[in-house]
Amino acid sequence: MSISPPIERGPETGPRYKFRSHTLQISRGYPLPLGASRTTRGVNFVLIARHATSVCLVLSEPCNPEIATEIPLDSRAFRTGDHWHVQVEGLPEEFCYGYRVDGPRGPMHRYDPSIVLLDPTCRALSCGRPWGHSAGTTRRSLLTRPLNDLEDNLGPGIPRSDSILYEMHVRGFTVDPSSGVRHPGTFAGLIEKVPYLKDLGITAVELLPIDEFDENDCNFFDPATGARHRNLWGYNTIAYAAVKAAYASNWEGGEPREEFRRMVAAFHRSGLEVVLDVVFNHTAERGDDGPTYHFKGLDNSLYYMLDDDGKYLNFSGCGNAVNSNHPIVRSQILSCLRSAVAESGVDGFRFDLASVLGRDRRGNVLVEPPVIEQITEDALLAGTKMIAEPWDAGGLYQVDNFPGGHRWSVWNGRFRDDVRRYWKGDPGMTSALATRLCGSDDVSQGRGPLHSINFITCHDGFTLADLVSYNDKHNEANGEGNRDGSDGNLSWNCGVEGPTDDPGVNALRARQARNLMATLLISQGVPMILGGDEFLRTQRGNNNAWCQDNEISWVDWSLAGQNADFLRFVRMMIALRKRHHVLRRRTFLNSHPGHSPDIIWHGEKPGQPDFSDRGYALAFALDGRRSDRDEVDRDLYVAMNAHWEPLTFQVPESPSGRPWRRAVDTSRPSPEDVVGLDEGPFVMLMEEYRVEARSMIILISEA
Repeated sequence: MSISPPIERGPETGPRYKFRSHTLQISRGYPLPLGASRTTRGVNFVLIARHATSVCLVLSEPCNPEIATEIPLDSRAFRTGDHWHVQVEGLPEEFCYGYRVDGPRGPMHRYDPSIVLLDPTCRALSCGRPWGHSAGTTRRSLLTRPLNDLEDNLGPGIPRSDSILYEMHVRGFTVDPSSGVRHPGTFAGLIEKVPYLKDLGITAVELLPIDEFDENDCNFFDPATGARHRNLWGYNTIAYAAVKAAYASNWEGGEPREEFRRMVAAFHRSGLEVVLDVVFNHTAERGDDGPTYHFKGLDNSLYYMLDDDGKYLNFSGCGNAVNSNHPIVRSQILSCLRSAVAESGVDGFRFDLASVLGRDRRGNVLVEPPVIEQITEDALLAGTKMIAEPWDAGGLYQVDNFPGGHRWSVWNGRFRDDVRRYWKGDPGMTSALATRLCGSDDVSQGRGPLHSINFITCHDGFTLADLVSYNDKHNEANGEGNRDGSDGNLSWNCGVEGPTDDPGVNALRARQARNLMATLLISQGVPMILGGDEFLRTQRGNNNAWCQDNEISWVDWSLAGQNADFLRFVRMMIALRKRHHVLRRRTFLNSHPGHSPDIIWHGEKPGQPDFSDRGYALAFALDGRRSDRDEVDRDLYVAMNAHWEPLTFQVPESPSGRPWRRAVDTSRPSPEDVVGLDEGPFVMLMEEYRVEARSMIILISEA
């Protein structure tokens, strides 16, 4: 390394350096905490670099690639174990820093002292820019002024049993001009949409990654225009603990983090929770041909899973897999989670490709992964919601056996697939559907129905509107020859591929959308709705829109007016779920005849369910007197017909003997498709109710 010498060395105070007009004085400092932290005398810097042979602290101006000052940590005094540390006095309130690190050569190591590395624990990056504007290679770790006080930022503490999740993308939700917000595509823009979300009835937003990533790292082009795509979703993290500057209306300095914290507080004031999608399974450094931001240059063999030849193990599908069960790595993961809760009040986390966290450094599957156990048992995180995407790109699928116990919920891919199969008309799905409606005890393995996060759609795949409008994916615009994205969509276009003016096809699609949404909202477990599905947002058949920073991915708010009938249906179905705790149980339903069952299965005839391999119809009644809460609820009767012809169901007596009223009939036009409590007509005992083709009904007993 080429290192600038100190300007002088005091007899007692140690070397002095110049930075801007400031004279800096250095001392040994302290080996904890990691990162850059303010002390009574200055700023203490701590970096872990186990195999490094030399480390230099680099100081620079924001957005200036030139190194202003470089401080070598060249004596044993600056190292305690594998912690390199130094205290610097005289620094301004805000400045940039990084490290140049050298070490041994070989297949396991990637040391390159010509690269200025980021601090992997830093809370902000310098040179923030508006979305799409490249910061080039000038981004450095940034130490900003201390965070502002946010008093009374207390989350609502909604029980899992009462939760309704709403998955959204910070930029995509409000960037379209139709959103009408003053700060489109930002945290501030989301604040403006809080009244809408509150009125919709959801209880929590689940935000796609908000950590720093480079939206310009996409290598694909639009084949029609030649324009380079952008990485919209952000599953390619550069700095785990730094908030994405381009998601803030003021992207400079520490403002992005402050704006994010204000957004969380605004959600809390309205009684809504904030769950973050976190990506600890890989980083943006990719594989052999990827860039070096931090881990590669600090200690490649410690931070990543490698084979015996130093090749990256790729269980993420993105070029590398983080060695998350190493004690140092899992400590840094815990630090990120704890900071998000302690500083910003975040209410929970969804772990992307969480099964990667269950592998050791060679990729072997662990029965009790230390990082999962540490997250589960952490005292500060005890009140937060933990959600796993329980699979990875290496073929590990843990929907039914994800470790962590009762603290964790999982994205239930089996719920998604079975409900889709049933409503697209696959025969013999009634037994599987019954299991999903009851909370998926086959998946939960005794952990209760709240272990299951139920969803029909999510960011990855078709939207609800596209699920009933396309048989096949249409990803040509992604620039990969339509090879990307899943081919197994379990969708049905209702007879025509894509948009159509056929009123019959459009009516069937709307009915199918109502069926799917209603099934989601009456199932035991925790429902999750994809943002925009409530007014039938479309991605034009694209089921992998990660690179579509345009109208394909952006939420078109004009659809809320065009599809107001469906939006009304979703709002009222959410209200129905929230009104009836018999749909939100904390324990599994008892369905054993003769033991006062909580649920009674029916078919077209009372007490005669058809669980055969040719069944298309399913009905059931829930006994409102038998809940796992203190108060008594109404009884509910549901009849579902996925057949292409109408079926006649004989309505049974309600479990409590009270009269039935119709609440939902997805075959009826709005506003008769769903009505308020006790507003629907009476349905008599043993009456024959014609459930139209591909539709469902819900009856609710009188009080």
